[in-house]
Amino acid sequence: MAHSPSASVAAAASVGGEDGVMVEAASAEDSGGVESTITALLCDVSQQVQEALQGMLKMTSEIGQCGGEIEAEIERAKEAVAVKGRALDDDRDRFQKAALAVLNILGGGGGAGDGGI
Repeated sequence: MAHSPSASVAAAASVGGEDGVMVEAASAEDSGGVESTITALLCDVSQQVQEALQGMLKMTSEIGQCGGEIEAEIERAKEAVAVKGRALDDDRDRFQKAALAVLNILGGGGGAGDGGI
């Protein structure tokens, strides 16, 4: 603590009562114990806060890493969907051409196609 024990004792020595009478709040022996208790509590709370912040920092790092992995997986999925979509478009075009050829043959148009769609 930055305060000297004597200053703390002087500050804690008297507190005004309800009747305006000065009441002794702490003796010299008690103030040293109070200060050490407060110091211990502050150190404990500080340590707990530091541990919590380190835990949050670790979680934030893990979340960032997982987020990057998820984004990469989404990109791979988008590419796979695009490839599959192009393959389906190619299959559709082949089936349409085959269907038009069959219709031309069945419709009496002979074996020659009109170029199709």
